[in-house]
Formats: sequence, C-alpha cells, structure tokens
Amino acid sequence: MTLAKKSVKLYTDNVLEEFYNHLLSGNIENLHIPHSDVFYVRAAVEAHYGRSFTLEHVEKAMIAEGWTEQSYSKDMTK
Repeated sequence: MTLAKKSVKLYTDNVLEEFYNHLLSGNIENLHIPHSDVFYVRAAVEAHYGRSFTLEHVEKAMIAEGWTEQSYSKDMTK
C-alpha cells in the first residue's frame, strides 16, 4: 500500500517563483496554485479594507461563501 501524496499549496506572494522552484526540483505533482479569481478578490478586499490578506485566507473565505470555480488541482476543502 502507498500513502497518498499531500498537495503542495502555493500561498506565497511569489507564486511564480515558487512554481519554478518546484518545477526545477521535479516536485510538481499535486501542486495547487490559487485560481486567478483569488488574486482579483484579494486585491479588491485589500483595497476595500485597507489591509493585506493572504491568498489562503481569501481562497478559504471564497469557498466558504460558495465559490466553486477551482484550479486544476485537487479539492481545496480538505
């Protein structure tokens, strides 16, 4: 029996840099990059509230509010 691999979630502000680091190390299986909607919503809520939010916080809040458009990675609700 093999153990399931955990998803690697890129919630850093340097998503592209982290993606390439994973690509160079050969570790891109189960890679989760937040959907572009998350970046747009984060920019809007930061402008509205005048403070910063993490990508993880915004994506989880969007899912809690019923957002269903997801990236091509595995289910984020786990």
